[in-house]
Amino acid sequence: MHVVIMGCGRVGSSLAAALERIDHSVAVIDKDADAFRRLTSEFRGQQVTGIGFDRQVLIEAGIERAGAFAAVSNGDNSNIISARVARETFGVEHVVARIYDPKRAEVYERLGIPTVPTVPWTTDRLMRTLLPDGVAAAWRDPTGKMAVLELPFHEDWVGHTVRELEEATGARVAFIMRFGSGVLPDAKTVVQADDQVYVAAKSGTVSDITSAAAQAPEEGH
Repeated sequence: MHVVIMGCGRVGSSLAAALERIDHSVAVIDKDADAFRRLTSEFRGQQVTGIGFDRQVLIEAGIERAGAFAAVSNGDNSNIISARVARETFGVEHVVARIYDPKRAEVYERLGIPTVPTVPWTTDRLMRTLLPDGVAAAWRDPTGKMAVLELPFHEDWVGHTVRELEEATGARVAFIMRFGSGVLPDAKTVVQADDQVYVAAKSGTVSDITSAAAQAPEEGH
């Protein structure tokens, strides 16, 4: 999925790196070209200099093909204007804005634009708002190299063992939520209908793991 981020401060640069680690394409917009120095040397996405709510700037950043947009600059007004343009003009499905003023945040939530306050911000909280279910990590280690995520799986995995699921995906099943309770599985634990399976994986392998689990088990598994 393509994600456009408006604002390349500490939040925007961290979010861009985290999204690229799980194989999403990213474009970052900032009015100050020097802000792009915060991006890691491994960053492969677009760097677009300009105002984040300018239509042409957004189009240059790929907003017309974007599945998600995050407005995380240091200005409430800029964030909410750009978020509304992304949602209302370009029809981006997943939009989130960082808001400093809690009173404003309540208003924007009523407009259907999720907001993230500054103090309790985390990269993964933003990612869970932006990305489809099952893609963002529930937990990530401080280096960003390892993640724990809920793994959506094909219905045909029901009745198969944890060992078989691990062999097919390359992930390690960390725990299972079953009927509201946590289960610490072993290799012989059988996957049941309505299980929520959480796996530990290297960040760069998340897309491959989710793709493998979404397929029916191969014959012989």
